[in-house]
Amino acid sequence: MAEKEKPQKGGKPAAAGQAPAKGGKAAAGKGQAREAMAPKGPSEPPKPRPKDYKPRMKTLYEQVVREAMQKKFAYTNVMQIPRIEKIVINMGVGEAVNDRKKVDSAQADLAMIAGQKPVQTHSTKSIATFKVREGMALGTKVTLRGDRMYEFLDRFVTIALPRVKDFRGLNPKSFDGRGNFACGLKEHVVFPEIDYDRIEQPLGLDVIVCTSAQTDDEARELLRNFNFPFRT
Repeated sequence: MAEKEKPQKGGKPAAAGQAPAKGGKAAAGKGQAREAMAPKGPSEPPKPRPKDYKPRMKTLYEQVVREAMQKKFAYTNVMQIPRIEKIVINMGVGEAVNDRKKVDSAQADLAMIAGQKPVQTHSTKSIATFKVREGMALGTKVTLRGDRMYEFLDRFVTIALPRVKDFRGLNPKSFDGRGNFACGLKEHVVFPEIDYDRIEQPLGLDVIVCTSAQTDDEARELLRNFNFPFRT
């Protein structure tokens, strides 16, 4: 008769045709840890928007802002009423001179904020004093139009600006004389898409709102109707 298999120390006897396990509970614990750390399968694709979807700020412009501008400036033609044409978001990364990965990190953060893939900006000439070479990536930017522009505008006015530390209002004189408004934020973590615990350091960014207004007064009134909190 065949001899009975002796039980292993610290565990049950191995079944026939099965190699004895090594490490007992420790091996099982490592296996569970690997399963927990293993990447999960692809998430479900986002649901398509309904056909009648329209951003809230776009509806505000069509139903309220356009009529208010018509009454105040008495335009003779509907096409004269100013509108927002595009929004440009620019983020400069001065530390990219010493670490190339800083630009890639900033580009990823800006993509989450804007909902659109940004492009990297490069230096046009070499400056030895600042250790800058021609063609070096020093920042990133993105241009928003259409529905994404109105969606960003909504998040910028209603969520991001109220989260700015010691916010006293936007400067009403930050216009370029042709109806374009520019403002800057010291920390991009004011946007809810950015997880403060996962970023390396807060970065500043510039927001430029380009309008079709002919004068600064018209552009200022247009943005004020979009609930821009200008200082009085």
